[in-house]
Amino acid sequence: MLESLTFFLQTAVQTGTHILYAILGGILCEKVGNMNLGIEGMMLMGASVGYFTAITSANPALAVFAAGLAGAAGALIYVIITVNLRGNQVVCGLILTIFGTGVSGFLGKSLAGKPLPETVLHAFSPVSVPLFSKIPLIGQVFFVQSPYVLAGILLAMVIYVYLNYTRFGLSARSVGENPAVADASGINVTGYKYTHILAGGFLCGLGGTYLSLVFVPRWQENITAGAGWIAVALIIFSTWNPLKAIFAAYVFGALKGVGFKFQSGFIHPKLLDMIPYLATIIVLVFITFRKRKEDLGPAGLGIPYFREER
Repeated sequence: MLESLTFFLQTAVQTGTHILYAILGGILCEKVGNMNLGIEGMMLMGASVGYFTAITSANPALAVFAAGLAGAAGALIYVIITVNLRGNQVVCGLILTIFGTGVSGFLGKSLAGKPLPETVLHAFSPVSVPLFSKIPLIGQVFFVQSPYVLAGILLAMVIYVYLNYTRFGLSARSVGENPAVADASGINVTGYKYTHILAGGFLCGLGGTYLSLVFVPRWQENITAGAGWIAVALIIFSTWNPLKAIFAAYVFGALKGVGFKFQSGFIHPKLLDMIPYLATIIVLVFITFRKRKEDLGPAGLGIPYFREER
């Protein structure tokens, strides 16, 4: 019984890791006041570019870095249009998703059927963290995992500390709350938006390539399967808190695991596939009705800023 539970929770963590990276990327973007609905597109760009780099270079570190850069490149398109040109953030995000889908589809034609090099597969195979892996249940679930999984948990903790306990993080939050006041205080609003949106895109690219290099690991058409849209919803569920993002991502992974586990039962598999998405909708409705101050996003979210209009 304990072994079955351990295996289920390990799988939940693995299934939710790409969502965690995407949520963290979205939080960085939204904390400076920009709503980016292009997470799905940046994930697909990262997944395809990362896989392409892996099979051409056989270098796992280079593949991950290239995937992050691909996500950041998508974010750069978004930030130029929304920050410099003050374009509509929702429309630009949707266009970015369409663009990313096209890029991954184009690259995917040359990736189908090509296996990953052994060096890449070995680099991302599960490792056991000394001491921590000996903790009953939790040790096996969280500390006997791929380095990619462990890095996601560590990143969430680092981003939480950064946003809440560093001068730069607090300045970034002030940009998201009221860019005019932040600008008047001497904070470079445009610089903070560029930095955090590009960093968020980098993390989304990492989330996408986790699927193609670690979780699957092979190339599949539309490999993210809408994970970017789920991440957009789970940003709200996590109340823009990186630590809560860990919980949100892994709960989603567990709900996906429930669908896999009971596929051979009496319930239709398509209905089981709906479980995590229905749960996400229910939670979002619940949070919306609560309307607690700590559950609300940045006050300036989605509002373009032009300093001449102060």
